[in-house]
Amino acid sequence: MKIKDTYNTIEAASEEILLKEKSSKFFGYAFPIQSEDELKAIIDLLRKKHPHAGHFCYAYQVGTETLSYRANDDGEPSNSAGMPIYGQIQSFAVTNIVVIVVRIFGGTKLGVGGLISAYKTTAQMTLENCTIIEKTIDVHYLISFDYKNMNKVMRVIKEKKLDIVSQKMEIVEETGLPIGLIEVKIRKKNAEMIFDIFNSIFEIDIKIKE
Repeated sequence: MKIKDTYNTIEAASEEILLKEKSSKFFGYAFPIQSEDELKAIIDLLRKKHPHAGHFCYAYQVGTETLSYRANDDGEPSNSAGMPIYGQIQSFAVTNIVVIVVRIFGGTKLGVGGLISAYKTTAQMTLENCTIIEKTIDVHYLISFDYKNMNKVMRVIKEKKLDIVSQKMEIVEETGLPIGLIEVKIRKKNAEMIFDIFNSIFEIDIKIKE
């Protein structure tokens, strides 16, 4: 069974997109995010940029293997804004992203169908303007070992071309002896093999970083 260990996301925040519809203005933005916690600061930024806007509608999706999403109409008729935006996130098959469409009302009502079309089109234009990149799903391991076994650990890291995230030495109080702690990241499809290699080496401890 082939393990899927890649996902698509956007490389960086998009440039502003503007759609005009019956004198209403729809401004589209996309931002890469890792969690919903980043959303408030982004929307606060856009509120300062567009103090006269009435609606800040958005959809986001985060996660790689387990996805979570939310669509928000921000006062527009139910499902006329957030879901059309989310539909474009699905259409472009991207995650770890939020797409926000800011509306400044122009005096003419668009109706629910008109709103759905405008929000969908703005989200589509915004995502078309983004650079979409493929990233790997990585597993992070913590490897701990007595200092004397440093060469064994480093040999595997070098041979398997592993990415070191961090490394440090600590002194164990009880013994006064140094131990090494190295965090590595490995593509998910290779993770089990790498775990087994380190796990089979005497006096080296490996565990998944929570």
